Formats: sequence, structure tokens, C-alpha cells
Amino acid sequence: MTRVAAIDCGTNSIRLLVADAHPETGELTDLDRRMTIVRLGQGVDRTGRLAPEALERTFAACREYAAVIKEHGAERLRFVATSASRDAENRDEFVRGVLDILGVEPEVITGDQEAAFSFTGATKELTGRDDLAKPYLVVDIGGGSTEFVVGDDRVRAARSVDVGCVRMTERHLVVDGAVTDPPSEEQVAAMRADIEAALDLAERTVPLHEARTLVGLAGSVTTVSAIAQDLPEYDSARIHHSRVSRDRVREITERLLHSTHAERAAVPSMHPGRVDVIGAGALVLLSIMDRTGAEEVVVSEHDILDGIGWSLA
Repeated sequence: MTRVAAIDCGTNSIRLLVADAHPETGELTDLDRRMTIVRLGQGVDRTGRLAPEALERTFAACREYAAVIKEHGAERLRFVATSASRDAENRDEFVRGVLDILGVEPEVITGDQEAAFSFTGATKELTGRDDLAKPYLVVDIGGGSTEFVVGDDRVRAARSVDVGCVRMTERHLVVDGAVTDPPSEEQVAAMRADIEAALDLAERTVPLHEARTLVGLAGSVTTVSAIAQDLPEYDSARIHHSRVSRDRVREITERLLHSTHAERAAVPSMHPGRVDVIGAGALVLLSIMDRTGAEEVVVSEHDILDGIGWSLA
């Protein structure tokens, strides 16, 4: 076995997985899995730069993760950075900071690479299940972008588009520096139109309607599942491979978009860092289901982070 550490740094969160990798099977045994909301993408859509306070939040998480990696004695480490750091003019500052703290240079990957990692992480353990028809459509709804991947045993087509829960919130729901609480119908309509345009773009590359099973990844999707199940707290075991119908997603999305900050914050399974962006994330998921005709989404807790881990096996 090889002990590996994988870090996925996205627009909204940074996550760590330390696991034992089994070379013969490519399986991972988790030793530590954690997530920190750092909002690295704060303001990037507007300014084109990573904010100093966002960088410091991210570097603080990296210092915490460095201690965990050392404690577990991981032999290999891979740090992958996605949407926000692709877009930023000052991403060299981010790269230098990570290198100083963790001793590895972050790989600022393309949207297509991100999609491939997400697909591997989400579908590897679905192989052989008779109840989930192929091909799969894997959608990874992040903070700054959403990845669409269609495939069966391998990726057939992939596309990353610039709609995510943070980007849509900042672009459409922020007025005078604060998130509208709740947003107006006009704001929601503008956000929906932006998402639909991105789906048009994705569909030029990815045959969305050919998929037989929709697999949803990342915090917006897992939070919708937690709400759908009325969980008293966030419970990864109950969320992983749960199924949520399109009608239930629609009901939850409408509730989130018409609720106040306090009402969303009171949801027991809601992470504090998602309170302001969950409405936009849920709307992205609902729009995908409406476009593809998917009657349900299979929710996966395993995603790009697991794909990065498997790449080290």
C-alpha cells in the first residue's frame, strides 16, 4: 500500500483526503477527510484577482493540512487547484504560498482535467451496479464552475462552464456589497438565464440527453440531499449514494430562493459557509435536471478529491 494525500482547492472550499491506496485495485481506505470553507474565489469574477484576505484564509487551511499530512506520514501529495485560481491574474502569489507551506506546487488544472478527476472519483465504485444504467452524466457543481462529464467505463465527453454557486451569487444576488435577502424574482430570472446559456454551451460538447443516470457532486448537491432527508446534522454516510427526485429538488430550490439568511442558517445540516450561496447552487442542479429530463439525481460524496487520490495509487 501507498499512503497518499490529495488536496482539492476550489472556489469556495479546500479539502483534504489522506488515504491508503491499494495499487492492485486502485481502492482507497480513508484515514482523514476534511473540508474548510475559505472562499478563495471571493470577488474574482468582478476583479480578476484573488483577494488578500481570501489568500490568507486559504494559507491558514494549508498550514492545518500540512500538520495532518505529516502526522499520518503520507508518502505522496498532490495539490490540485481549480476554477478561481485559473481565472486570477495574481495566481503566482497563490502558487508561491502553497509551495512554501506544503512543499509542492499546486497544479492549476484545466476544466477538462477537473472533469476527468470528478468522473473517476464519482463512478469508480458504481461499476457493476445493475440499478444504475450507463452512460452516466456526472455534474460537479462548484463555486466558480460546473463540470459536465458523460461516460460509461471512461470519459466520452466533458466540458467545464463558468456557472457555480459563488459566481452566480456574486454576479446576480449581491447588491451594494450584500446578498439580497431574499432575492427578487428579477434577480432569480437573470441567474436562471445565465445558467441556461451555460447549459447551451455545455451541450455543444457533451451529449447531455444520452445519459441514463445523473450523478451529482459537491457541496450544493450534498446539502440539497441533506435537506431532502431532513437530517438533524450533516451525515456523509446517509448522503452518499442517496437519491433525490426532481420534484423534491424543485421544492427545496424554491424554498431556498425565497428564504432569508436566518432561515437558511437555521437548517440543521447547513454549513455556515454555504448559507449565502446554496440557493444559486440548488438552482444550477434543478436547471440541469430540467434540461436533461432526469427524474432523480444520485448524490455522491466521492468526487474530484477521490479522483486525485486514485491518480496517486
